[in-house]
Formats: sequence, C-alpha cells, structure tokens
Amino acid sequence: MAQRVERLQRHQEDVRCINTDIFFDCTINCNGQYSSIKSKEMPSTNEEVILSVGQSPEADPGHPVKCSPVVIGDVLLSSPAQNGLAAENFIHQSMAIIMEDAVKKATDVREKVCEWRSPEELKELLDLELRDEGESESKTLQHCRDAIRYSVKTTHPRFFNQLYAGMEPYSLVASFIVEALKPSLYTYEVAPVFTLMEDAVLRKMMEMIGWEEGGDGIFNAGGSMSNMYAVNLARYHHFPDIKEAGLSAAPRLVMFTSQECHYSISKAAALMGIGTKNVYMVPSDNRGKMIPSALELLIKTAKSEGAVPFMVNATAGTTVLGAFDPIQEIADICEKYNLWLHVDACWGGGALMSKKHKHLLKGIHRANSVAWNPHKMLMACLQCSAFLVRDKTNLLQRCHSSSASYLFQQDKFYDVSYDTGDKSVQCSRKPDAFKFWLMWKALGTVELEERVDRALATVRYLAEEIKRREGFRLVMEPEYANVCFWYSPPSLRNLPDGPELWKKLHTVAPVVKERMMKKGSMMVGYQPHRDKANFFRMIVISPQASRLDMDFVLDEIHNLGKDL
Repeated sequence: MAQRVERLQRHQEDVRCINTDIFFDCTINCNGQYSSIKSKEMPSTNEEVILSVGQSPEADPGHPVKCSPVVIGDVLLSSPAQNGLAAENFIHQSMAIIMEDAVKKATDVREKVCEWRSPEELKELLDLELRDEGESESKTLQHCRDAIRYSVKTTHPRFFNQLYAGMEPYSLVASFIVEALKPSLYTYEVAPVFTLMEDAVLRKMMEMIGWEEGGDGIFNAGGSMSNMYAVNLARYHHFPDIKEAGLSAAPRLVMFTSQECHYSISKAAALMGIGTKNVYMVPSDNRGKMIPSALELLIKTAKSEGAVPFMVNATAGTTVLGAFDPIQEIADICEKYNLWLHVDACWGGGALMSKKHKHLLKGIHRANSVAWNPHKMLMACLQCSAFLVRDKTNLLQRCHSSSASYLFQQDKFYDVSYDTGDKSVQCSRKPDAFKFWLMWKALGTVELEERVDRALATVRYLAEEIKRREGFRLVMEPEYANVCFWYSPPSLRNLPDGPELWKKLHTVAPVVKERMMKKGSMMVGYQPHRDKANFFRMIVISPQASRLDMDFVLDEIHNLGKDL
C-alpha cells in the first residue's frame, strides 16, 4: 500500500500517519518498523490493515510488540529519524527534473550549451547561504533546477571545450546505481560485485595494452592521481627503503618528461619531495613529440651531475596538440639505462580500441605503467581513470600498504586477495570501473572501436573544411582529436605574416570565446602555445556531433568575430 506521508509524529509510541485519503493509527514495533496499521474514518471502517513495511519481513506483523519510548539526551530512539516515504517521493520528483533538464534538454542541439552569468550574478541567483533551518521541498527542488540550468552542459553536441564530452547512457545509469548504493571499494566484504567488476575491466584493459601475461592496477580519482601513482611506484621500485626511511634513504633523483606533458608530472614531483627542478623537460619537435636523442642527452647530463635518473614519462596524446611521443624509441632508452617507463595515455589511450589508430601508441606494451582515462575519448562518466602496472609481484600493494587491522584482517572467511584497498593511497574509493564495465558490456568492443573511428573521421572532415575556408588556418595537421586553428577576421586578412599580424591575431580568440559563452551557442577552447599566438583548440569526441555541427562551429566563429 503506497502512502504519501506528509508528517510523522515520532514522540508518541502510537504514531499517526496523515494520508490525503485515509487516516491510520500505526503501531511501531521495537525495531522501529510499522507492525500494524488500523484505518480510521474517510470512510469510517474498523478493518485492520496489516503491512509488511521496512527491513524486518521475518517479523510477525499480526503480533505487534509494544515497547516504551527510548529517549537518550532528549533524542527519541524508538523509531527511524528519517521518513523513508517522503525521501522516496523527493527522489522521484528529483529524477523527473534530472531526466527533463539534465538529460533531455542538455543534449538537445537547439538548447544552449551554457547560460552564462558572472560570479556575482550567480551568487545572487543561487542563494548559496547555508542556514540553521531546512527549506521546503519545493525550494529544494528549485535548487536542483537552478544547479542544472546554470551549469555548463558538457553533454551538449556542441561542447568541444575539454578532453571529455557527450552523454553516455549506460555509464550514466551505472553512476546512478553507484550513488544509490554508496559503496566503497576497499574490501570484498563491502563491495563484492564492484570488486570483481574492477578486476575484470583492468584485465581487459591490460589485454588492449598488449600485456599478455597480465599485471596489476587500480581505478582512482583522475589521471593526475594515476601519474602520481606512477612516480611513487617508480621511486619505490628503485629505492624501496624510502617508504619507511623517507627521502634520506635516496640520492638526488631525477625524472624526465617532455615539455608538452601534463602538469601533474611536476605536481607529483613537488608533492613527493623530489622537487620540480629535478623534473628534466625534454625538448619536443615541431609537432609536440618528445625527441629521443634529446632524452638520452639529458639522462647523461643528469648522471654527470651526480644525480640518479629513475623514470621517464612519455605522453600518448598531449593536452593541447594531441601529440604522441615515440614510445618504442623511448622504451629502448629506458631499457638501456634501467629507467621506469610510464606512459600517460589518459587522453590517447582510447586509440587502443581501434585497429585503425592503435599504431599511435606503438610500443606501449613495453611500458612499466600506464595511465588511461575511459572518461575521455570513450565517454564514460567522470571520473573513470585507471592506473595499470606491468608487474605481478604485488609491487603496487607493497608500495602503498599500511595493513590497517580494522579493514584488512588476514583471518577473514573468504579469499582476502580480493581486498584491494591496500593498493590505494585512498581509503574510501568509488567503484568507477563499473561505469566503464556496464558501458562495455552494453556496447561491446566493436562499437567502442566505431566511436573512436567516427570521432577521428569527423576530425578529418573538420580539418579539410578549415583548409578550404577563407580566414581559417590550421596550426598543424591533427594527429588525434585535437584540432588547432586560427581564425582571421576580414580586417586582418591582407596583413603580411609578421609581428603586427600575430599581435592582433592574439586578441581575436579571447573575444570570440567571450561572445560564444555569453550567447551560449557552443564552447570551444583557446590558448597560446610556446611562441604561437592564441589559437582555438577544438576537441571532437561525441558521436552526437555530426558534420553539420562542424560546419556550425566554423560559421559561428566567423559570425562572432567578423567585425574584429
């Protein structure tokens, strides 16, 4: 019997539930559950209605147990403090808002990508102050609507601003399930299903990398965290005494990465006490790829200084240009000098799903560790980030374990090798692998491959259109899903290449970006790069984006900037 409870008076042993049609007297048993309900009036009747409500189905509802109210410190403990039916009703209403505003409208190309407001305007619109007393349900639901309305719709077909985009329905449903169940992935006993799913996903990802003998791994809170895991694990591999003795147990350590790498590499060095000055930046060529000969020269330089090289980070898909370092040649150098090779494939790892494009990561099977974010090219809901290790000696656990006795008891009644939490630097950890697992199960490897191929085919179309249109100019031919280009308004098209042109062109992209944001028509990023003036960086991922959307972007940039 479904009832919408509007008020529950919990200070009495006999509780009255107010229903829009019927009044009931409810008797609460000693477990705090309704054991019997007798209808009263509207219409008048004396029949007794027995309900099996709550979490005690084994109790005999025909024999309610009367118990005295229990009050400790002015807190009544005889019945639940939360109204389950009211909570359920709120969730139903909230889900309707989510489906309409955050799913349907947010993915409708006719709707805005964003409804821009300045920080001060938004503070006023959102009523951010937290007060002593709670608000009504209607106000709370309005907060939900406002949060969606004024947020950027990253699932919109014309959101090209970041290295993630699009609405993935299977991963979205998995996210809902995870939030409803509130699991934490440290022991099998509290997360049995998700522990096994994470293991299955990691094994399959290792197979795609080419580690035929398997390895180890863990999902964690983002690609930056994966890269930090790599630095810590590489250091532990070379100097295991650091774990207990600290930095005094190691010489001056040096690591190497390209000048195009993600900033998390330097952050990892700072966080772990290695020092950012001990991150040697290897020059890249004009396409943004690490130069192997320059890497070897820097290794020799570091050794001549008395430092100890221990790790090289290669990037598979740089953030700005989408460049892939030559992993095969870098692996040769790492083997020669006994260095840990980590591949940051957070962005470019998706290409491993494609037979046509996996050559971009040639040699990745030789890496000691890999970072790969399925929430990027493969569109899993954020966050979904894997750190994978080509090691079967339990190195990951030995590096990070603290053997907390309240979690990782060794005398449990099941196989404790499934208690994976001691591999992690986190304690609570969400089962992000489920978001990738459910999507992979629903689509299969074939359709995931088609997604990658479609995205990169769309990139080719966009690049050809840029070359064809007056006023547009590629920074370079795209290698992956990053399309970098300049737009010159008519006023600049007759200027010769030189300082004056580039100085003026540098101001164009920021203005066009401001206008597109305030209009809400689309989102495309921009930035300078080395000595280059500001240019647009457009990321193509979502299968919801078509050729028409590529044409729209170029038309819109022209319309927004033609008067500059």
